[in-house]
Amino acid sequence: MDEIRRHLDRAQKPLLAQGVLPFVNAIADTGFIVAFRNRTDEFHPWALDLARQLQTPFLTCESVLSEAAFHLGSSEAVLELVMAGMIEVDFDCTQNIEQLRDLAARYADRHPDLADLCLIRMSELYPKHTIITVDEDDFRVYRRNKREAIPLLCPPRAKR
Repeated sequence: MDEIRRHLDRAQKPLLAQGVLPFVNAIADTGFIVAFRNRTDEFHPWALDLARQLQTPFLTCESVLSEAAFHLGSSEAVLELVMAGMIEVDFDCTQNIEQLRDLAARYADRHPDLADLCLIRMSELYPKHTIITVDEDDFRVYRRNKREAIPLLCPPRAKR
């Protein structure tokens, strides 16, 4: 009984309190990268804290890097993360074009951008990775392998 109680207590605590974060492999979405690099972003403290605790490199795709560079107004700021080894591009659209097209058709009503489609596909390819995003509303709807919820790390709801 005590073992079950300990498990339930641990399951109700945030990942940080459980000491699980250092073992999480992650896929980075645009909002996380922007929040990490932009000191005035409302999620900057959250992104910094997370980056200190998670294993790097964070995987991502070129589409996410392009979006982040646009939002930050600086390609250099994004490329520095890649050069520093914090972010690693590990996705090839040409190798996944049919799956991306299928995802685009499945979620057409949500109008997903290419970055989101690539991240959904990356979640299928890297099932033990968690997506770090500030876009919880869309990613709670998206499914990998058609029915599986995608594991997410998002800012606390009180901040959104």
